[in-house]
Amino acid sequence: MSEQTENLDNNLAVPPEIPEATPKEISRRDALQLLAGVPLAAALVFPNRELEKAWRFVENARSRTAEGVSFAPRFFTPAEYRTAGVLADMIIPRDERSGSATDAGVLEFMDFTLMDRPNNQKWMREGLAWIDSESTRRFGKAFADATTEQREQILNDIAWPAKAPASMANGVAFFNRFRDMTSSGFWSSRIGVKDLRYIGSTFNPNWDGCPPAALEKLGVTYAKFDQKKLRLTPPPNNRS
Repeated sequence: MSEQTENLDNNLAVPPEIPEATPKEISRRDALQLLAGVPLAAALVFPNRELEKAWRFVENARSRTAEGVSFAPRFFTPAEYRTAGVLADMIIPRDERSGSATDAGVLEFMDFTLMDRPNNQKWMREGLAWIDSESTRRFGKAFADATTEQREQILNDIAWPAKAPASMANGVAFFNRFRDMTSSGFWSSRIGVKDLRYIGSTFNPNWDGCPPAALEKLGVTYAKFDQKKLRLTPPPNNRS
């Protein structure tokens, strides 16, 4: 593996700064906006060529699933795949505006990425084992089998680094990385891009010109528009 790829893998270990809050105080939409604004989260960690390769794999896998061929993870065990899906959908659940992390294909994205970047396999496998062990210790059942309230109790202890007990350090480190990979997959997916309502490269037949506030800030008006030279104001040396 190249030094560049190793550096990218290492970046996933750096936890972003999260504002002081509790999960109960932040709506899903606020949480998504927070994730989108985290410098090391989302697609910034992955070069475009890797994202394209990952999503070609995901779309091929989903096409086969639609034809009746179930997706068979290459990295995750069946139990890990189930746990990862539950956790990813707690981070980015479905709402009235868009689908969840798993709806977007994030699990398939993760499975491909973990095979493509083996350096990430150890923390993922150990982290999923940790969260299942923690759930079993507290509630006598694996994380995916726990109730929503029980799962939230665990996440409340690991999702907010500044408030996390020292005993939860391993869980905090895992959750930071898992959250970053989840958001990377979601925001680079078709559902995620649509969720952002990005309209770049889209023809707008009803463009009404520059907004008045922007014109005022620039100190220009359309009353001075030069139709021949296509300028809002005459050149500085040719004013009349």
